[in-house]
Amino acid sequence: MADKEPRRPFRGDLSRDEQLGTLPGDTRPEEVPELTECAAKVLARSADGDLFFVGRYPDRLHDLLSGVLADTPHLSRLHRLPLSLHGTGGRDLTPDERVQLRADLTASGITPAGMAARERPLVLVDLVHDGTTFGHLHRELRAWIDEERVAWNVIRRGLRYLGITVRRHTGPHTRRWQQHAEWTRELPASSVGNVSVPGPLWRYLGDCQGTIEPPFRRARRADPCAAAPRHDDRPREALGEAPSLRDHGLTRGARAQVHRALTAEPAFRDPWLRTLAHTLRSSGGSR
Repeated sequence: MADKEPRRPFRGDLSRDEQLGTLPGDTRPEEVPELTECAAKVLARSADGDLFFVGRYPDRLHDLLSGVLADTPHLSRLHRLPLSLHGTGGRDLTPDERVQLRADLTASGITPAGMAARERPLVLVDLVHDGTTFGHLHRELRAWIDEERVAWNVIRRGLRYLGITVRRHTGPHTRRWQQHAEWTRELPASSVGNVSVPGPLWRYLGDCQGTIEPPFRRARRADPCAAAPRHDDRPREALGEAPSLRDHGLTRGARAQVHRALTAEPAFRDPWLRTLAHTLRSSGGSR
């Protein structure tokens, strides 16, 4: 089957104002403090890896962290993985869909050989309800790795899944999505983790945030128009919100909050996280 061109939905570069045009002013959501706390925990639980934000739901985390990490070496660790596997149900991808998915993953620097050669963990971050997207994506990656005959035992040590979940009361009867997903047993226990957030923040990310690009689900991935920019009011509002969050991440207040959250995490004992926290504290911020 012929190689396919990757299809990535349009999203302007938030660091280049000329790509954004005339946008609304400061449109930061009221959930900014909780979002900042969540972003800090995502950083702390990344195991010093490269963060790939899956689909549209974690966009605001990416936007905020692009400001927090703007003048640090960790900025290069942030990546968007614009795909969605919703709508697959229990059905396998068609051969054509699988080729397209692999082209899109390759465009994001994710291939079996590349995963095996990585020096840092590859951390996939997504908003999680029952882990369906992670499950589909993991099965597709495993099939690809097996076809390419790349050593899974090498890859599994550097592949991580980090879910953003609704905060619930903890206890012996609390249901956690990864405990009921058989595919997670292929990975070390430490490779599947969560950041729990208040219900209003989870609903904001999953239902209420403005989105720049349209849904990039299975039914749209073969549509060449799916990657074109949108021109209605919805993405314009989102393009105002996104740089507002990036700018907030540049401030001393945001970086101070991230620093406090990092120091409270168990991973703060690791040298890489202490170094990052020190960098954020000494960077000052824009205001």
